[in-house]
Amino acid sequence: GKTLRRPQSALAKCTNEGGWGTSCQPLAGRWSRAASLLLTFLLCPQRVHLDIQVGEHANDYAEIAAKDKLSELQLRVRQLVEQVEQIQKEQNYQRWREERFRQTSESTNQRVLWWSILQTLILVAIGVWQMRHLKSFFEAKKLV
Repeated sequence: GKTLRRPQSALAKCTNEGGWGTSCQPLAGRWSRAASLLLTFLLCPQRVHLDIQVGEHANDYAEIAAKDKLSELQLRVRQLVEQVEQIQKEQNYQRWREERFRQTSESTNQRVLWWSILQTLILVAIGVWQMRHLKSFFEAKKLV
């Protein structure tokens, strides 16, 4: 294992003992518990594996069939009904996302339109001001 050190003291001891991961133990000293935990997570890599099952895959159909005393055909029908329900939920979610995206796009397009109109008005106003300023300048110099 390796020991992570500051100039005056050791911070944590990391080791690869025990298999696939790295284990770090903060060393006692002037460091608070929170600082030791923070150093452990920052300096020693952590690995977390989550196995999450959602939708129809989360159901144990063998257990459902045994509990409800369903035939193979009834179990398959139940599976198909749950699949259809899951597809409907996904379609509704996609419709909602599409609606939100359309609202965002329309809002952005409207803002771009007003921004370009504002830029055009500013450009015209500056042009008119420059022409008046140059006209008064040339009249003052008696060039016109």
